[in-house]
Amino acid sequence: MQKTPLCYVKSTKNYPVKFLLPLLWADILVAFALFVMQNYLSNVWKLSFTHAAGILNVWGGISMILPLLCLFLVDAFLGNFMMLVLSSISYSLGIAFIAMSTPPALANSTGMCKEYEPNCIGHTQRVLFYTGMALVAVGMSGNSISVKPFLVEQKYDMKLKSIKQLPGFILVVLVPIVGAIALPYIKPWSLRFGIPAICTAFATILFLSGWCVYEKEPPKGSPLTNVCRVFVAFSFNIRKPYPLDANHLYRREGDEDQTFTRTRFLRCLEKAAIVTNPEDPERNKWKLCSVSEVEEAKIAVRMVPMWMTFIICGIVSSIGNTYFLEQANHMNRKIGKWNVPLPILLLLFKWAKFIFSTIATKFISKNKEYRPPIGIAVAMIFSILCCITAARMERRRLNIIRSHDLLDKPDEDIPMRIYWLLFQFFLLAGLDSFLEKSVIAFYDVQAPQSMKNYLEYLTKAVTGLGFICSVLSVYVVGKISERGGSPNWFQFTLNRSRLDRYYWVLAGLSSVNLVVYILVASFYRYKKPEASDAVEDDRESSGLTNDIVQAFCSCFKG
Repeated sequence: MQKTPLCYVKSTKNYPVKFLLPLLWADILVAFALFVMQNYLSNVWKLSFTHAAGILNVWGGISMILPLLCLFLVDAFLGNFMMLVLSSISYSLGIAFIAMSTPPALANSTGMCKEYEPNCIGHTQRVLFYTGMALVAVGMSGNSISVKPFLVEQKYDMKLKSIKQLPGFILVVLVPIVGAIALPYIKPWSLRFGIPAICTAFATILFLSGWCVYEKEPPKGSPLTNVCRVFVAFSFNIRKPYPLDANHLYRREGDEDQTFTRTRFLRCLEKAAIVTNPEDPERNKWKLCSVSEVEEAKIAVRMVPMWMTFIICGIVSSIGNTYFLEQANHMNRKIGKWNVPLPILLLLFKWAKFIFSTIATKFISKNKEYRPPIGIAVAMIFSILCCITAARMERRRLNIIRSHDLLDKPDEDIPMRIYWLLFQFFLLAGLDSFLEKSVIAFYDVQAPQSMKNYLEYLTKAVTGLGFICSVLSVYVVGKISERGGSPNWFQFTLNRSRLDRYYWVLAGLSSVNLVVYILVASFYRYKKPEASDAVEDDRESSGLTNDIVQAFCSCFKG
């Protein structure tokens, strides 16, 4: 008699989306809770605005670097399901630790403290906070790389199910609105972080409850390992004479190497493909690579100069949820009698980003190899305009502060409407959207199929490095501004600082960066796109459901 499997379920076609939707809702709530973290660190921890921004920018940079590591772990060891399990648990624990780190939740060295004041932030609270932020970064990274591939593994027909699942995905649109409007009216910080923590824990439990019904594909190996193998094999064969005849290079049987075009760039790396043991070339993969693997490594190296130009873009992007938010903190936010909550800025920023993403996709969808590089240049132009606009708006804000004698009253409201800042948020959305879409389109044409995901996430990692470098840039600019006995541009409070001058510095750096990028892009050797390489907004053919996820879910990651 045949035994019924322990995990047998009659029908599982709708389960993956049902179980994953709550994860998306919880992610969005967490994003809105963390958006006001700059204010939390400034108002509760009483850190200087640069110190608070430094903490968040380092965390943001790490959050953009970690997906590359997570993708490698998924391909090499874990698979998408196990990554989602680990990242969801990490996400839940992380935001829970952040909620617990708020003063009323736990006693500090002086006992139970019910006030949101610096004297209520003890060693325990700090450890919980930093541990929670690290776990949230891991959770965000794992979710961002595994949710969509995991749905593909379930062989879920998005087009046929999109109408049935539409009510659930409408909530994906409504949750950001609720998060932007409702959360700010919850005054206790413990509840602001606690509600997303409860939602995330519930979503994780619901996801794990479907353990038995998921299709779990094993890891298939990482092409990043192949790139590393090329350099290791090259180091072993570095003393061998350069191969003059292509027949002396290893071509794996059945591979596409037979038609792979050899390039003259970094031909020394072809020593990694020299066959040292003709009888058993597969015996040691770390001493011998195929021609296609060598060419993939060359592509990665050839893109390094272009990646370096993305660091400045990352520095500019980092000011969005730190210095921009600090500027907005005490400005006039009223529309009639309604005091608009700060997270509305995030909602408007994401909507602007969605609009710019649509424009960018239309621009680069033409089957032309030069469209994506031009799109990246457009993103850098947005970077320059964003910094110039931010500098002028900050100068206007400082003039109003001086005219109303508010220089030494950082907690007083400023009679300047917050809507003046929408221009710089709007331009920042253009930077992020054009850079993201253009880089993806660039790799669709220029990169091998096996490396496209890695190159995309490597670009995000380089941009994340820019977030971290923004901390260094503030320190260096501040030290230079002190020369000659002049006051440092970055004082403890924003009103006493000269953030406008820092924005002008970033505008200058962005201008130089644009020139460098144009030179790099001009000398880059482009591959002609094929018809199948054309970039389409619906290139994954995932229908209405995935369009909603693409527009309203992935953009709220981090």
